[in-house]
Amino acid sequence: MHVTGKNDPEDIKKTARQVITDEAMAVSLLAGYIDDEFARAVNLILNSSGRLVVTGIGKSAIIGAKIVATLNSTGTPSIFMHAADAIHGDLGIIQEDDIVLCISKSGSSPEIKLLVPLIGNLGNKIIAMVANRESFLAQKADLSIITPVEKEACPNNLAPTSSTTVQLVTGDALAVCLLECRGFSEKDYARFHPGGALGKKLYMRVSDFFLENKLPRVSINDSISRSIVEISSKRLGATAVIDERGNLAGIITDGDLRRMLEKNRDINSLKAGDIMTKNPKTIDYSSLAIEAFDRMKKNNITQLLILRDGVYAGIIHLHDILKEGVV
Repeated sequence: MHVTGKNDPEDIKKTARQVITDEAMAVSLLAGYIDDEFARAVNLILNSSGRLVVTGIGKSAIIGAKIVATLNSTGTPSIFMHAADAIHGDLGIIQEDDIVLCISKSGSSPEIKLLVPLIGNLGNKIIAMVANRESFLAQKADLSIITPVEKEACPNNLAPTSSTTVQLVTGDALAVCLLECRGFSEKDYARFHPGGALGKKLYMRVSDFFLENKLPRVSINDSISRSIVEISSKRLGATAVIDERGNLAGIITDGDLRRMLEKNRDINSLKAGDIMTKNPKTIDYSSLAIEAFDRMKKNNITQLLILRDGVYAGIIHLHDILKEGVV
């Protein structure tokens, strides 16, 4: 191989844009091939008591592995079986009630021609994801999902590019249809994604944070000096202010203290109730942590007072949420 001379930035950008255009066109045409057989394939998987075994060869195998990951994370138990390994022992992956999704552009590669009859002998249903409806795979499968591609984005029309993109999009369509049919919810999604920011957004609650924090509070008649000590010692940048009946009356933040000092007033004559912010922003202890973050962001503040059954229970700070990696 040698450099063709098309390494000029403008040539590179032109080629990249053409690839994107070609693949986008292939995907746009795909919608016209979603038919009743696709719907039957969804219902076959939906009503199965087994797993979906996804198999393929070459680049289609790589796409198959990604489809399996998406299906597992959205409520459809799936497992990947490489077509080449299947004929050397991995065929034992397939259990009695499993359905097999076989992915192939041509539907006529040697490995597919060898594998499909073996699966048929086991008695398992086969769903083909294939570009050619007249191919060996499409003819032998129980159902076919057609993923046609007029040309690859590769200038030689050889490297799997548009075809694998179409397979990937079809796999996503299959997974989302199954997700909706199952009524798969955000809570279900969180159960399968407990790690990382995504999972934490869906399951971490305010109650997971505030118990680790101290409980800053002063009386409405406490001195400013007492309030400063409480804010400083509890290290949350604020303290709740409680009235004579034990109810939440307000909040004093570092900002409130700075604004008070800017007025050059004699702090010895002031009480906590004189400088507090009334009607402070609060959140229920059972709320999602991401809701607390959104509320802080909306109001341009860094802490919220937590209520439990209407009673002041603590403070959640913006740093708590950021430290935990919720956002």
